[in-house]
Amino acid sequence: MIAGGPSGGDSHQARKSQVREAHQISIKEILDVETMEDAPLIQFGRAERSGPQTMHNDALVITAILANYEVGRIFIDSGSSADILFGEAYDQMQLGDVSLEKVNTSLYGFAGEVVHPRGMVSLPLTMGRGTARKTCLLKFLVVDVPSAYNVILGRPTLNTFQAVISTYHMKIKFLPGGIGEVQGDPLQSRRCYVDAVVEERRGGR
Repeated sequence: MIAGGPSGGDSHQARKSQVREAHQISIKEILDVETMEDAPLIQFGRAERSGPQTMHNDALVITAILANYEVGRIFIDSGSSADILFGEAYDQMQLGDVSLEKVNTSLYGFAGEVVHPRGMVSLPLTMGRGTARKTCLLKFLVVDVPSAYNVILGRPTLNTFQAVISTYHMKIKFLPGGIGEVQGDPLQSRRCYVDAVVEERRGGR
């Protein structure tokens, strides 16, 4: 699990304000729930399962379009409070003019270490195909730590896309505009797992 980052506010005062807001139930929130009742129902059927047909524990790893680049090794992690773009991948994308915003809040959870992001960058992420294709502008924390992944999509992205994930089906589905979906890649997932174990052993030396 990755905690921290500015998603809950980039200062102590901002984070306290978020806690106060959580105790308030507004009329707008009630109306939003009523409106969502008309949205399509997201569900996963047994026939949709792909990848390993035996029971598996593979992580949900996908490929998506990030800032007009097709990026693989994207780990879907509902336990992360931030969306992460690892420094090596960011540098390879050669975004050039895109300026990094300063971030004051550190991240926790990378092998128990406290990591201070290089900065934060806003980039468009596209998932899905055809009429169910959806693009959202997201804020990524650029982090300079070794990783088997290029990107971690956490709760900020899942909530922005109104997404539901199923690791059993190796799939992510999202609203609105119908139901869009992205299929996970079990081979890519297992390669990432092997690389992560190798990296961990190197770090332990």
